[in-house]
Amino acid sequence: MAHTKIGLGANSRWVVGSIGSTRALRAADVAGTLAACDVAEIRLDLLNAELVLPCRESWAHLVGVPLLFTARRKDEGGAGDLDACQRMDLLRAAMADAALLDIELASLEPMRDLVTEATARGVPWMASFHDFEKLPATALLETAARRAQAAGAAAFKVAARLNNLADLVRLAEFQLSNQGLPLATMGMGALAPVSRLLCAQCGSVLNYGYLGESPTAPGQWDSRLLRQAISQLHHRGNFNFLNASLGGMAETG
Repeated sequence: MAHTKIGLGANSRWVVGSIGSTRALRAADVAGTLAACDVAEIRLDLLNAELVLPCRESWAHLVGVPLLFTARRKDEGGAGDLDACQRMDLLRAAMADAALLDIELASLEPMRDLVTEATARGVPWMASFHDFEKLPATALLETAARRAQAAGAAAFKVAARLNNLADLVRLAEFQLSNQGLPLATMGMGALAPVSRLLCAQCGSVLNYGYLGESPTAPGQWDSRLLRQAISQLHHRGNFNFLNASLGGMAETG
């Protein structure tokens, strides 16, 4: 199963369907998956927590679907309390089939060997950053984005809890800003569903929903519904209007 490439250019707004159980993975087929999302994320840490060792045979039936592989650390929403070596082993076993790898920014140092290997094999990786309590200060997000860019990440992902409307606007403003690499942003908490649309409208290159019976993170839409909603907004021309409006807010605010 060879790599199926995805582009992460400025005009990309891919919908990711996240798979977090063996049941959902087995039920997925190529036609249904591609109808529901552009990229399928396979959460290796969640599969591993089911006492099932994820391996290439587990997703071989999804040939032709771009696959994003994630092995999340516990303090950033992962299952099983896997250490860096265990997570590297899971990602390394999936690398041959990966369109993209997700590596937490906080894990870059202990997982440096994996980053080096992915780079040598031509497999792009995304640096991710999670905060389940708050949206960090914009200056902190900007510093994190610079670290991701300097390390060679293909994109920088931010998922943070939004506690009020001001947080929602500030996340959208960050998405609209130029950080030197593609951004993927999304909120968690009560404002999570609307943030997934707003951030997509502002240019988020990866927009997460879920495939199967349940979300893999707080606030996710069903990926098919998310894709339909983003598509409707795009075809009605609302992207350019909102980008201009929020861009003006960012400049005057």
